[in-house]
Amino acid sequence: NIVIGGAAGAFPVIVGWAAVTGDTSLLPWLLFAIIFLWTPPHFWALALFMEADYSKAGVPMLPVTHGLSHTRTQILLYTLLLVPVTIAPAVLGLTGWAYGGTAVVTGIIFIALAVKVRRNTAESAALMLPEKQLFKFSLYYLACLFGALVADRLLLS
Repeated sequence: NIVIGGAAGAFPVIVGWAAVTGDTSLLPWLLFAIIFLWTPPHFWALALFMEADYSKAGVPMLPVTHGLSHTRTQILLYTLLLVPVTIAPAVLGLTGWAYGGTAVVTGIIFIALAVKVRRNTAESAALMLPEKQLFKFSLYYLACLFGALVADRLLLS
């Protein structure tokens, strides 16, 4: 449910970009991919430490349907896909140094947190500190990236 919802949640970037600029060049599609790939680690980290509530409510989140270990592995895999896509706009020359530097630094942090989540074996929400750290950081991650994108546009114009 998160992966499918991730596409729906990421699509407004394309629509907004097209409405403002009149085109759908590569950059908005990369931004779509960033949001799409960011969504699973973000929500699955939350779902790990809220698993008991999701289970009681009958909500089929990944930790409920496939277990905690599988969910932790998926978080790491999606993060490893996310970070190169996040850095791609800078590598392709579509953004400037502010975005590129932010993407690299925040990407390293995101991967480090995802590795901590993967290594955690806690089954009690009280012991899921890495999951809580990743969830909180993921909130700042997008804000930092998109803020750096705006900063680049202001610096370049």
